[in-house]
Amino acid sequence: MISKWLFSGALLLEAGSWASLWMVAPQWQQFLAFVLSHGLASALLCAAVWRLLPARYRAPLPWSPLFIFSLAFFVPVLGTLGVVAAIFPALYLPRKRDKQAWQAVGIPTLPFRAQVQLHSPTFADAGLQDVLRHAPDPDQRLAGLLATRRMPGRDAVPILKLALGDPSDDVRLLAYSMLDKQENDINLRIQLALAQLPSANAQAAGALHATLARWYWELAYLGLAQGSVLEHVLNQASEHAEQGLQAGKGGELLLLAGRIALERGDIPRAEVLLNQARASDMDEAQVLPFCAELAFEARRYHEIGGLLARLPEDMRQRPPFAALVRSWT
Repeated sequence: MISKWLFSGALLLEAGSWASLWMVAPQWQQFLAFVLSHGLASALLCAAVWRLLPARYRAPLPWSPLFIFSLAFFVPVLGTLGVVAAIFPALYLPRKRDKQAWQAVGIPTLPFRAQVQLHSPTFADAGLQDVLRHAPDPDQRLAGLLATRRMPGRDAVPILKLALGDPSDDVRLLAYSMLDKQENDINLRIQLALAQLPSANAQAAGALHATLARWYWELAYLGLAQGSVLEHVLNQASEHAEQGLQAGKGGELLLLAGRIALERGDIPRAEVLLNQARASDMDEAQVLPFCAELAFEARRYHEIGGLLARLPEDMRQRPPFAALVRSWT
C-alpha cells in the first residue's frame, strides 16, 4: 500500500515539474520549481522501487537506492520511464527457474571405524593420513585414529606412527597406546611360547619354533621394530624358522623363512628356501610374488615378467599386481 502512494506521489510531482516550465514566472523560478519537483518525484520513485526489490538487491546501502535515484533524476522523462519499464516486468513476470539438477548436502562426519568397501579389493589409507595431516579439529584426528582399529596392522601402523607427531596430546597418547598395545600383544605371545619351549617334546618344539618365527616376523613386518631392534628381531625370526625346519616343519614355514632371508638381504639362502617352498605342496600363487621380488633383488630382471605372468588371472588384475604386470610384461 505504501508503495502505491509513493508511486502516485512521484507521478503527480513529475507531472508538476513539467507543468512548471510553462508557468508565467521568471526563468530561474521555473528552473528552481522544476528541479525541486523533479527531485522529490525521483526520491519518491526511488523509495517505491527500492521497497519492491528482492532483499538481495537492496544492498549495499546507500549505493543501491542511490543508483535508482540517479537514473530517475539525471535522465529526465526517459530515466523515470526506464526505471519503471525495467522494474515492473522483472517483478511481475519473473523468469522461470530450471529444475535443480543437484542436491546440496552437508559434510558427513568421519566414521569411528573403517567403512566396508564392497567393490574395492584393498583398503585405501590415504584419506586417514590426510585427516591426520590437515584436519584442524583434534576430534576429527582422534576419529581417524579410531578408524584404524578395523584396518590390517600393516596399513594401520604407518598411520599411528604419523599421529605420534600430532600437536594434540590426546592424539599422540592415543596413537602411542594403540601402537604399544599391538607390540605388547605380540611380545606376550612370544613370551608364552618361549616359556613352553624348554619342556616341550621334539614335535611340539618344532611347532613352537614355527610360532616364534611368525611372531618375530610380525614385529618386523608391521614396522614395530626399527634399527638394531629390527636386526635382532629378524635374527631371532630366522633362527626359530631354521630350527622349525630342522624339526620337520615345512610348507608355509619354508615360505616364511624365505621371506625372512629376503628381508635380511641373504639372497642365496632366500632362493634355496623359496625354491623348496615351490617344490612343496604350497599353492604356487603364494610363492611367485616373492620369487619375483627375489629376482629383482638379485638383478635378474629378465625373470620378473615370466614369474608375474604365471600368477592366476584374478590376481594379476587386482592391486598391487595389476600395475606390476603392466610394467614388467
